[in-house]
Amino acid sequence: MSIVRGNRKTFYQLLVNTLLVSVINYTVWFAITFYVYLQTRSVFATGVVSGIFLVMTALTGIWFGSLVDHHAKKTMMQASAAASFLLYAAAFVIYQAAPHGSFADPASAALWAFIVLLMFGVIVGNIRTIALPTLVTVLIEPDTRDRANGLVGTTSGVSFLLTSVISGVLVAAGGMFWVLVLALVVLAVAVAHLALVAVPERAAAPDPALAGEPAPKRTVDVRGTIRVIGEVPGLSALILFSAFNNFLGGVFMALMDAYGLSLVSVQAWGLLWGVLSTGFIVGGLLIARTGLGRNPVWLLLVVNLVLWSVTMLFALRSSILLLAAGMYVYSLFVPYAEAAEQTILQKVVPYERQGRVFGFAQSVEQAASPLTAFLIAPIAQFVFIPFMSEGGAGARAIGGWFGTGADRGLALVFVLTGVIGFAATVLALRSGPYRRLSRRYADGPIPEPDLAT
Repeated sequence: MSIVRGNRKTFYQLLVNTLLVSVINYTVWFAITFYVYLQTRSVFATGVVSGIFLVMTALTGIWFGSLVDHHAKKTMMQASAAASFLLYAAAFVIYQAAPHGSFADPASAALWAFIVLLMFGVIVGNIRTIALPTLVTVLIEPDTRDRANGLVGTTSGVSFLLTSVISGVLVAAGGMFWVLVLALVVLAVAVAHLALVAVPERAAAPDPALAGEPAPKRTVDVRGTIRVIGEVPGLSALILFSAFNNFLGGVFMALMDAYGLSLVSVQAWGLLWGVLSTGFIVGGLLIARTGLGRNPVWLLLVVNLVLWSVTMLFALRSSILLLAAGMYVYSLFVPYAEAAEQTILQKVVPYERQGRVFGFAQSVEQAASPLTAFLIAPIAQFVFIPFMSEGGAGARAIGGWFGTGADRGLALVFVLTGVIGFAATVLALRSGPYRRLSRRYADGPIPEPDLAT
């Protein structure tokens, strides 16, 4: 893997540092969800926690991207970790000061202050997820960035695997006490470690989107970001396609746990996801070894054909083995889709705008999943489950081979989602924006950023 005016050690140190912070932020996120439910036994409360996280992630992406573009990347990564540290410390004070038993009340002001501080601490960590791919542009030669993006995906998989184990163990051992102690220690170590890493930064350069215009103030500048996206042939369509996929992916968010728990116990389901998360790791390592090929745009769409095919097939029978096999293939290929999108953006978007474009894409794509999750749950409950239950029209029509019952109603939602996603991807492969973006990618890299050490 070739490094531009830097060295391999810098890139790997950034990966390790990001892994540390990602593991602890995801641990806090999972732990607070577990803890709130165990304390309040309120599904509504845990739903609100998820809603806060998803909505704030969607709302802050563009702003975080502008911060990354307007400031040194290392500075923003440090500021992100420091802000999380301070928010977690404030939450720890509330946790220690709250009267015993007060968090059992879902309406407790202290509980919601505690939750909001922790959620903001997790969300501000998204600055790193935006900054890291822009640093890949700085550190890695264009022809091997796909492999570097694979390693970034591997860190996400490792984070998920470790988090699924750590969060449950710590909450069981001492509520949120040990979670927050570990978070404060790890963030302090991460800040100290990154302070010792020399990270190349860009020299001042004109923004291609503003040629001939006076330099604007350092604002979020949504208009300029949309303008840059519109100037790259097919890029708007790529972001909308990813948002549409996330819209359909909200079905997984809303229904996967209910479907899995209809087949196995909660203990087995948790263990299974620990195993499935290794697929993200393996997929990322495969990308790091082989790359994404000459046309990541084509690969992104082909991978989506695989993902939607899996979604159609794993629910055809009520089988935990079929579900596990399907979801492992799914987790194995997701890193390819994510790495392909990052590699495309790194090549076709001017460096001066990459943070904002990554943040814009994150906001648009993340906004789609919760919308579907909120819509599909009542539709599944009041339409598809009765449809496939004994006496329902669906049970009479296809129940003989598809099966009947509540779990088959959920399964039918997955199958139909896969059909819609597959059809949309086929149309995308035959579309003009796909061909235009492929040609733009093949035309060669944009001028590389100048670096200031």
